[in-house]
Amino acid sequence: MTTARLPLFPLNVVLFPGLVLPLNVFEERYRAMMRELLKTDEDEPRRFAVVAIRDGRETAPTALGMPEEVTATAERGPADGFGPDPVQSFHRVGCVADAAKIRERPDGSFEVLATGTTRVRLLSVDASGPFLTAELEELDEEPGEEAGALAEGVLRAFRSYQKRLAGANERSLTTGAELPDDPSVVSYLVAAAAVLDVPAKQRLLQAPDTATRLREELTLLRSETAVIRHLPSLPAVDLTRAPTHPN
Repeated sequence: MTTARLPLFPLNVVLFPGLVLPLNVFEERYRAMMRELLKTDEDEPRRFAVVAIRDGRETAPTALGMPEEVTATAERGPADGFGPDPVQSFHRVGCVADAAKIRERPDGSFEVLATGTTRVRLLSVDASGPFLTAELEELDEEPGEEAGALAEGVLRAFRSYQKRLAGANERSLTTGAELPDDPSVVSYLVAAAAVLDVPAKQRLLQAPDTATRLREELTLLRSETAVIRHLPSLPAVDLTRAPTHPN
């Protein structure tokens, strides 16, 4: 079992391996995290862990792309908003993020661009420092049975889903040539791109293997496509017109 201790960034989103995560960091506890990550040599990965917050458990305004006026909020402790036992406020499976870009703004906030790398299981949370840290166990990604065949079916279902979201044949859709062949990559891309709530995305992230994730995605895509078919006025979303990312 490979374990690691990393800074912990709880969010109201689910991050998947290989997907891009842009962040607007304005709270002092997360600014402190970014300042610590900047101490790491540029040639080394600047890693932190992202976990999704359980519904109804978080009271801090830690969302993506929050407006500038939110930066005036009072300074908060590392565990503020997460209750007396922070680990209970988070889903137990998350993803390591590698911050390729950390840029400090004149007001002290940060613009961050990170990429998900490895799934991890949350073992414990430490709130004794200026920001949360976590003990994490890396999770292997097993293919499972029939992952390759399932990936082909998921890609077909995903194209149909995109087309229904676009609402018209003349819209520019992501083509099959732009979609990956590796079943695990397919499973993560589709999970991130589909318009699903956090609990549904979390179930996909913590699937025991790629094949299980793909089977659930196939069911979800077919169900969502059927719903959209009966809602012709549903507006298109960006994933029908450009490469996808989880935000």
